[in-house]
Amino acid sequence: MPEPAAPIATPPASAENYLVALLRRAGLLDWFLLGLLGAVGLAYLIPEAGSKASPIPWFIITKGGVALIFFFYGLRLSLDKLKAGLRNWRLHVVVQAITFLVFPLLALAVQPLFGGEKGAQLWQSIFFLCTLPSTVSTSVVMVSIARGNLPAAIFNASISSLLGIVLTPLWTSFVLHTSADGGHLWGLALSLTWQVILPVVAGVLLNRRWGAFAEKHKGALRLSDQVVILLIVFTAFCESFAEGIFRSYAARDIGLLGLGMVALYLLIFGAVWGLSQLLGFSREDRITALFCGSKKSLVHGSVMASLLFPAAAGTGLLLLPLMLYHALQIILASMMAQRMGRPEATPS
Repeated sequence: MPEPAAPIATPPASAENYLVALLRRAGLLDWFLLGLLGAVGLAYLIPEAGSKASPIPWFIITKGGVALIFFFYGLRLSLDKLKAGLRNWRLHVVVQAITFLVFPLLALAVQPLFGGEKGAQLWQSIFFLCTLPSTVSTSVVMVSIARGNLPAAIFNASISSLLGIVLTPLWTSFVLHTSADGGHLWGLALSLTWQVILPVVAGVLLNRRWGAFAEKHKGALRLSDQVVILLIVFTAFCESFAEGIFRSYAARDIGLLGLGMVALYLLIFGAVWGLSQLLGFSREDRITALFCGSKKSLVHGSVMASLLFPAAAGTGLLLLPLMLYHALQIILASMMAQRMGRPEATPS
């Protein structure tokens, strides 16, 4: 009788394979995150490729891409789902209160820590960051990736941008004694209408005819969302590197400021999560509150800085914390959204 074949020995996992598996489980080998880091690195190497000096019409491409994102989001929303999302007033109050009240109050609380003229200027830039509205496209994209309450996310991201047109100038005028041209702010509101509100409305109205198609191809639409975000990040950093925003700051100063921005993001993220659990929000509503309430808009910040602080030097200083926070919030939120959106993620 032949002896049974000896079992094939499984080779022990190498330290390299173990590290790769660990990074993948943590979301650090996700293609989107690597793409974000690659976009920043590419912008550093060839900033002229994505700046205003480029012959490629990046402004039209990115604006059109964002409009398409919201059209397809609207296409996947029925009027019944949208009405249900709008009735969730507790979620909306939490998101807007975090964005326009808690953020600025935190900045005011840490003001005594910034002494001297240089410290005072840095604090003003951080306070300006804290008064800005939430992002529109990235907030909704992250909620979609994490499988949160998408109708409520669209509502909160849009209303935050509209409120920011009024509340950001009010906060800065009260604390930093600035003023703004109302005509330019109305122009910003008009741009938001064309880029966000009208595409969503058009998509919702066409939901009955093409909604099933959009739902069937939601994987491809999610991929297109991520590509648009990569283009936005690439062009934003190209413009910053081309204008030399980071040249006048030592690496140590930028590193410390970056750590401060990470601490601010994680503090807000933890506060929103705890408050959402305390109020008994569902998992979908907690995700929406997290990703809509913890973000700050680079687009609105860039426009507002040029309107409220027209001096070139002051504008550059204001944009430094905003650029760091913008990059960090996308990287950290991307990791969290990808992890929450995995099929194996269990609701809590």
